[in-house]
Amino acid sequence: MNPWLESHWGDIHTSLSTYARDQIQSQLPAGLRARVEEYVTVEADGESDLRSTRFAPDVRIVERPDAAYPQNSGRAAIADAAEPVIVSRLVEPETLRYIEIVDSADGHRVITSIEFLSLSNKVAGKCREQYLAKQKKMLAGNVNLVEIDLLRAGSWVLAAPQSEVPAACRWPYRICVVRGDQQHVAAMYAVPLQRPLPNIRIPLRASDPEVVLRLQPLLDMAYVNGRYCEDLDYQTEPTPPLAGPDAIWADQRLREQGLRP
Repeated sequence: MNPWLESHWGDIHTSLSTYARDQIQSQLPAGLRARVEEYVTVEADGESDLRSTRFAPDVRIVERPDAAYPQNSGRAAIADAAEPVIVSRLVEPETLRYIEIVDSADGHRVITSIEFLSLSNKVAGKCREQYLAKQKKMLAGNVNLVEIDLLRAGSWVLAAPQSEVPAACRWPYRICVVRGDQQHVAAMYAVPLQRPLPNIRIPLRASDPEVVLRLQPLLDMAYVNGRYCEDLDYQTEPTPPLAGPDAIWADQRLREQGLRP
């Protein structure tokens, strides 16, 4: 995983979901189908009925038609005013995508859910609560849950308790697979920074063999198709910054490739 890509995760997240769906589709047995689903993150509290609410402003500006105004008073006020910075006040909610493998012969029952975690899933607030509720619902329905966390920032939200996971599988990235029929255990994959992303096993129905999801080719395709080679600034540190052996290794690799002086 390239740490500098984490700042572009919104776009990469979409690409990975689509590429992963396509890669898995050709491996599925008859009756199963992979599809990309999406949901919108929710940050605001419940809607209020604005029609029944009265607001009192801190400062009122009212029109007085009979008042006399000094000549050119408006122009003078504008000339003396500071120039504001115009920013957008409309922030669109984040749309997150995940992959479902469904059994088309059994009413499109969800067999496996593959989640590429977003930062909003991992930061305290409504979005994280929304994801944890979805996680709980999937496991309660005996759905196979595959969680792929390729972001170093944010808190631990995987289905496996952090205290039970070996240190090698906690940092810098982490992948957790819980089978719906074996929820007392979780399969954790080590994802070290200095090695390619692993190929992971995707569970299906109990009677089906697992299929393999090759993660590194997906990320490579997203990197090339997104033309991130033209956009990433390797002169600065990624966010969060690297430390220790990983920072030394990354700096050496960038210098070898002529991306740093």
